[in-house]
Amino acid sequence: MFSLKNKIVVVTGGGSGIGKAISILFAQQGAILNIVDRDEASAERTCSEIQDLGGVALVYLIDVSKQSDVIRVFEKIGPIDILVNNAGVAHIGTAENTIEADFDRIYSVNVKGVYNCLHAAIPAMKIKGGVILNMASVAALVGITDRFAYSMSKGAISAMTLSVARDFMNDRIRCNSISPARVHTPFVDGFIAKNYPGREEEIFEKLSKAQPIGRMAKSEEVASLALYLCSDEAEFISGCDYPLDGGFVKLNN
Repeated sequence: MFSLKNKIVVVTGGGSGIGKAISILFAQQGAILNIVDRDEASAERTCSEIQDLGGVALVYLIDVSKQSDVIRVFEKIGPIDILVNNAGVAHIGTAENTIEADFDRIYSVNVKGVYNCLHAAIPAMKIKGGVILNMASVAALVGITDRFAYSMSKGAISAMTLSVARDFMNDRIRCNSISPARVHTPFVDGFIAKNYPGREEEIFEKLSKAQPIGRMAKSEEVASLALYLCSDEAEFISGCDYPLDGGFVKLNN
């Protein structure tokens, strides 16, 4: 079950965190990985790990907010079977204190970046069908303090997921999304170290307990759900969002 043998896959932001876990797991299931990232060192490390495991992976260094670059890379890759829109950036702030430059940056990567990849991938995907998986967030489902611009961007992901699923259903293209709560990635560790020097252990514990289940998710857990949704076993699923949140949305009372 859940074989992706010889499937051509693109994972944006595949060099680290959730994207890395998805890339490695998909490669272990037989997929041919195309890792799209702007961090060369991280992308190359993920590629090397996949190759060391006997998998196949290539790296493409681009900024997903630049449409011409995205189109060029997707034309070079050719028709794909699976697109995972994972690349994204975070931001802390309210509507009052978020400056225009930061709002534009969040929009450019988290919203326009996903649009650019959809725009580039769908024409060729329509030939034989395929799967699109977008990385949303619990921030699109509930109000979270100081996440105004980030929540905006993830709400857009949810809307785009539904629109793509509806528009291309007859082309045998499925589109779903995952909405993780807090996931323990190097980004989280870096964020804590930068903003709470000397309090790392305390803040990590506080953030972990914000999920009713009592801990953060693991990147590998997100990857496992992604594998199912992108596999043939999930071929009857489209237009759905899956919170992977340790009870955050429904049980955080």
